Amino acid sequence: MSIAPNSYSRTRKRLLAAAASLAIAGAIGFGAVTTGTAPVLADAVRVEAPQVPGFADVVERVSPAVVSVKVKAKIEPAADDGSDQSDDPDGMNNLPDNPQLRQFFKQFRGFGDQNGQFGNRRFNRRDHNNDQPRPVAQGSGFFISDDGYLVTNNHVVEEGSAFTVVMNDGKELDAKLIGTDPRTDLAVLKVDGVGKFTYVDFADDSKVRVGDWVVAVGNPFGLGGTVTAGIVSARGRDIGAGPYDDFIQIDASVNRGNSGGPTFNLNGQVVGINTAIFSPSGGSVGIAFDIPASTAKQVVQDLMKSGSVQRGWLGVEIQPVTSDIAESLGLKSQNGALVSSAQDGGPGKKAGITAGDVITQVEGKDVASPKELARLIGAYSPGKSVDVTVWRDGKSETIKVDLGTLPSTDKQASADPQQPAAPAKPAALADLGLTVTKSENGKGLVVTDVDPDSDAADRGIQPGDVITSVNSTEVNGTEDVAKAMADAVKSGRKAVLMQITRDDSNRFVALPVAKG
Repeated sequence: MSIAPNSYSRTRKRLLAAAASLAIAGAIGFGAVTTGTAPVLADAVRVEAPQVPGFADVVERVSPAVVSVKVKAKIEPAADDGSDQSDDPDGMNNLPDNPQLRQFFKQFRGFGDQNGQFGNRRFNRRDHNNDQPRPVAQGSGFFISDDGYLVTNNHVVEEGSAFTVVMNDGKELDAKLIGTDPRTDLAVLKVDGVGKFTYVDFADDSKVRVGDWVVAVGNPFGLGGTVTAGIVSARGRDIGAGPYDDFIQIDASVNRGNSGGPTFNLNGQVVGINTAIFSPSGGSVGIAFDIPASTAKQVVQDLMKSGSVQRGWLGVEIQPVTSDIAESLGLKSQNGALVSSAQDGGPGKKAGITAGDVITQVEGKDVASPKELARLIGAYSPGKSVDVTVWRDGKSETIKVDLGTLPSTDKQASADPQQPAAPAKPAALADLGLTVTKSENGKGLVVTDVDPDSDAADRGIQPGDVITSVNSTEVNGTEDVAKAMADAVKSGRKAVLMQITRDDSNRFVALPVAKG
């Protein structure tokens, strides 16, 4: 078959163009292969975030000073009486029938209690030979000197007879108990003969502010050195644990086993010691309480020196000053502690402090509340003479008191047994909402009826209460009450202060004076 010349020329041009295209594509492919690279469409995502300060430097320095504390004791075997404790796993059946006490133990739980290594597992004490100490508690602690003194909680060690501390590197060392102070829940242990230890100092907690960063280091659930961080949530918390409650509240996660462990500021100083948590669920909910460094420092020094803490004792029962009480006494503020009774033979009564006095200062330091008074007095040594300023009869007066020694158990002021209400001739104090009658011993007025809509009922006065004084004046009849009320009106006061006796204890109640 013949091909026309023009057709041949066009075909040849198309073949040459296709060959050139293939040559170019092959060159590109060959270059890609020989260079070993492929086309890149985009870089991996990378964000240049601002550098946030961390806690690693602090933790690295302080961790060697923090230890785990293991406590053992020789325990008498339980009587094999066939009793089943499975219906009382929390031991609540052994508590007194007191709703407030039971609620406290459900909510405020220490960490180093009678639990096994992982919180809720308990040791079966009947399964062990009584010849050897058995585990009863586990908590945390920290060294405060290079020669082996360390701090923990009293509730961690209180049932122990043998103590072991586990160092940050896992080494276990025997320790001996130097002393305890149940009132502040502190204890001091000592490790001997293994060289110098890394230790930490107490901070000046007066400079700690709400919102400051803190780091808690401890031994939660027996896991060993664990670090959590948070902020100071509040200061001056009173959780009803004792007369010296002044806790720092933090939100760093702490749990059982953290008891006795330190809470650090960012300078590596101890601002508080973990001692309790609020735990409706049994675990951390972000509310923990620390013993302040200022309290711990003084107590620890005393324990290291003598093995115990000796505190000054004033020997008075006290109560808060409410706005009504302040008004009835002519005070400008609610600061101070109202003396409800002075114990017979106590230092306060010997010096002349009486019921109805409001203690406003000790050695020139203002008393903000009853708790503050307890802390101020407890900080002094027994036998020290202190100036106590009281508000009495509308003016301030300073009394010098030689402090005694705080008894091992707080004594209650004695009072005459409360007499039953006498049935004869009740009289009405209508303006106060009270019906009263003279007591059988002639001292005071017994309340026989309370108007449920009255201020007296609102303030808790009940039938059977004995009114012993009004505005620090003894009352033996309704005329005495009427005179005290009239005197209050003349002085421009809007309330009178009644001293009430109930169940052998005294308290004060402020009631508005008669209107019109």
